[in-house]
Amino acid sequence: MKKKIAILGSTGSIGNSLLSILRKDKNNKIILLSANNNYKKLLKQAKEFKVKNIIIANKKNYQKLINNKKYKDINIFKDFNCFKKVFKNKVDYTMSSIIGIDGLKPTLDIIKYTKVIAVANKESIICGWNLLDKELKKYNTKFIPVDSEHFSIWFSLISKTNLHKIKKIYITASGGPFRKKKKK
Repeated sequence: MKKKIAILGSTGSIGNSLLSILRKDKNNKIILLSANNNYKKLLKQAKEFKVKNIIIANKKNYQKLINNKKYKDINIFKDFNCFKKVFKNKVDYTMSSIIGIDGLKPTLDIIKYTKVIAVANKESIICGWNLLDKELKKYNTKFIPVDSEHFSIWFSLISKTNLHKIKKIYITASGGPFRKKKKK
């Protein structure tokens, strides 16, 4: 049986990387793709992978799509309030890669509709971990951090072998908006 997959932020680098992997593995069915602005790329992805449900969060681009009769075979949604309509059963895997704090609410909302959620959005993990953890436990959803620093910490901690030896964990600011700023 094909694994059912949802990708939040499919037009970004993480979403594109996942789609490259899925091109080689035909044992999957993508149920949902989403983007904020890049509706042309989103439509191209939907067509290639025969996806019936897409979300375009940008209101202006949503109007362009919804008014075009050419896409009548695709369910086009304007926001993430559509999960109840889209998912009749839990999907096997969701990649949440919406950038910034904008990714937190969709990530929280989709947890109850997925068996496994991979989160590539560090802001969601850092700002909303208590909320995410509560939902993960409530809906028995497996969590996988995708961002390299968070994955390394998570992977180190899941073994729990030497957990008692860990006093502190430091995460360095290796880039992002501060990488070109002066130390002052």
